[in-house]
Amino acid sequence: MPLNIVSICCILSLSKLPNRRLFLWTRQWCLQNRWGSFCEYLKSGMAKADATSEACDIEPKRTEIIVNEGKARMLFSSTSEVFYNPVQEFNRDLTCAVITEFVRENLASKNISVVVPGEEGDVTSHGAPDESESFASVEQCCQDGVYILEALAASGLRSIRFAKEIPGIKEIVANDFSDKAVDSIKKNVLLNGVQHLVTESFSDASMLMHQHKSNKKQFDVIDLDPYGSPVQFLDAAVQAVKDGGLLCVTCTDMAVLAGNASETCYSKYGAMSLKAKFCHEMSSMRFPLHSIFQALRILLHCIDLHANRYHRYIVPLLSVSADFYVRVFVRIYVGQAKVKMSASKRALVYQCVGCGTFHLQKMGKRVQIGTNFKFTPAQGPPVGPVCDVCTHHHQSEHTTDTILLGLSPKLGGPIWAESMYDESFIRNILSAVQRNPARFGTTSRIIGMITVMTEELNNCPLYYCLDHLSSVVHVNTPSMLQMRSAILNAGYDVSLSHACKNAIKTNAPAAVLWDIMRCWEKLHPAKVERLVESSPAFHVLMKQSQLEANFVVRADANPPSRQKGLKRFQENPLPNWGPKTRAKCCNDVRQFQEKHPKHKLSNMKSSPSQKYQKVQGDADARICVGQSECVPLSMDIASGPRGSSGPC
Repeated sequence: MPLNIVSICCILSLSKLPNRRLFLWTRQWCLQNRWGSFCEYLKSGMAKADATSEACDIEPKRTEIIVNEGKARMLFSSTSEVFYNPVQEFNRDLTCAVITEFVRENLASKNISVVVPGEEGDVTSHGAPDESESFASVEQCCQDGVYILEALAASGLRSIRFAKEIPGIKEIVANDFSDKAVDSIKKNVLLNGVQHLVTESFSDASMLMHQHKSNKKQFDVIDLDPYGSPVQFLDAAVQAVKDGGLLCVTCTDMAVLAGNASETCYSKYGAMSLKAKFCHEMSSMRFPLHSIFQALRILLHCIDLHANRYHRYIVPLLSVSADFYVRVFVRIYVGQAKVKMSASKRALVYQCVGCGTFHLQKMGKRVQIGTNFKFTPAQGPPVGPVCDVCTHHHQSEHTTDTILLGLSPKLGGPIWAESMYDESFIRNILSAVQRNPARFGTTSRIIGMITVMTEELNNCPLYYCLDHLSSVVHVNTPSMLQMRSAILNAGYDVSLSHACKNAIKTNAPAAVLWDIMRCWEKLHPAKVERLVESSPAFHVLMKQSQLEANFVVRADANPPSRQKGLKRFQENPLPNWGPKTRAKCCNDVRQFQEKHPKHKLSNMKSSPSQKYQKVQGDADARICVGQSECVPLSMDIASGPRGSSGPC
């Protein structure tokens, strides 16, 4: 009997086995025609399947609580209750979708197809495939798969979801610098039966990544989701990821990135952040959304700056501003020639405090000569002594009074001035999520946000807010369709932004936008008493418009995402939801009080049985170890008592 016929018969007979995991293990081996070690492989598959079955039969004790998310079941040991933040589920769902697409592209070059349950074209639901093709399924160890590090694992929720929902994984290292956190990871790994994929690690996050700098030990994917700023991990992370590998970074210190502390932003990220007072659209954290969008570009600039020191550079795949954090996914490449282009990818931001008009000044300039590039310093500044729109001074009359009143011009940056996402990559993610809508709990929001990103102008940094433009000239706000139609009728492109529902993102010069607002003011006159001679509105409206704006609504002014009413923003799942408070810096309360006798701890009991579990990682789940003490499973590691990247 031919060998391929034997393979098909074996597969058909094994498909009737009650254990699906055993069937997948055996089928893959049959397709590879390695019959010499078939019995040994089958025995291995049965052992792992049995171990998984036993692990899933673990029952929680009376003092333990199980939280379900995705395919993961998390067991928390507590004497009272578990605090779980559902807002961060979108972050984890999006990460699973991005890494799945990254694995799909990575394994395609090795002639390995990934099998995601629920997607159309799942080979498990069809006949026997071509025996020359290999397949990678979820919860299966793939020897040619990706090597993942969750440097700040906390409870291990993210790593467990990776193991149970992403195919093509070779190994996942779930690391934390807390013995209590590592114990929690071990327990949850056994509960979910993924001990063959997830390896727990007790180590300082930065030291662990530095130990994997050599080419043979580098990770394919590194996930950083700290409490607060990730800057202290970036230097090690950009070295520990493979050439072409994926780096996922979350940042929650939005007060710094959104302009509330520019000097702190410069010390951490190497850039001055601007607080855009002209934008009145407020986010859930009371930050201007223009500034939050700026935060994405500052973070990308910071990651690229760290990578450039080691002849590496970044290529952003996806950058998203959501709720109280920003999240970026970048690929790290090695190439000294491309690193020289980094200066031309960054820009300073000049912002007029009168009308809010901004201009970008590239840090460097590159000119292509044949197949080579010539790099020179950029020429500037892009603005004159006086603002062309509202006549506010840019470079003179910087008296003490004008500085105290906030009338002096603002200079921010450098920021990342190139594309923040790969259009083809995010379209592949969107297609995969649409084919399998039941895979994630936040599918509707993922589809909504990525759809808007595909409609955004990818080469236009920053944006204006429609209500800000109207407030400057003291007129009623035109509808979004009217404003977009006027820009399109003037011959320019315009789009929305996933970060702000009132955003006007366009390649039209600022002068064109203000001409449109002057035409709108003629149709809807501003009150004369509000046009004070010293106000920006007076000087803006005194100038004659250079074009006649046409506000007739066009059919293409309403993008498909807006027509369909796709979800982009989080609905309040709980009262007072947010990033939660940071943890204390000691495991044992008594030990902390002995070291710091003068330090007063609020809401803490001195009983020796009351212990605080200190872990680093997600700011999404919290464990309570006392009646009233609730500690997040994450913290700012800069304040860790061990003087390292992780808390005690």
